[in-house]
Amino acid sequence: MRKSSEYRTLWLGLGLLAGLMLAWLWPHEPAFATNSDRDQDFVIFTVPVGNQAAGIADPIDAVFILDFQTGQMRGAVLNRQARQFAAFYYIDLTKEFGIAPGAKAKYAVATGNGQLTNQGGAAFASGVIYVAELTTGKCAAYTFPWQDGVRPPGVITPVRIGFFPWKQAKE
Repeated sequence: MRKSSEYRTLWLGLGLLAGLMLAWLWPHEPAFATNSDRDQDFVIFTVPVGNQAAGIADPIDAVFILDFQTGQMRGAVLNRQARQFAAFYYIDLTKEFGIAPGAKAKYAVATGNGQLTNQGGAAFASGVIYVAELTTGKCAAYTFPWQDGVRPPGVITPVRIGFFPWKQAKE
């Protein structure tokens, strides 16, 4: 005759085995996240640039800094082989949004995956930068050319994908 403690051990072992088999068979989905931190004068954030399509994960991020006082957004991407920043980006958002000189602009930034198709031989980052501005009531989406291992000359201007109005502009 078996003791009840033997049955408990058997059921515990079967439960562990079933749990491990279920975990092994369950589809695995990696978690991706961008980072950001803000102060009253600027925000720093990351944008995915590596390809994550067709089941291939080759992640690397660009880092961007938006200065709220000047409206200038600057960014860079590390070169994996050289271990230093190699691609540089700059855009003046006050001109992009048509903000009057001396006006106090208020920006909010978010990033996301875009996986935009390449155009004209230029390979674009897999991420998209979304910038909203309060006084104009506009939101813009930007991407930027990037190719791993290639050092583009000079500073590149991010490419505006489009604008949309999200609220009425302040007078």
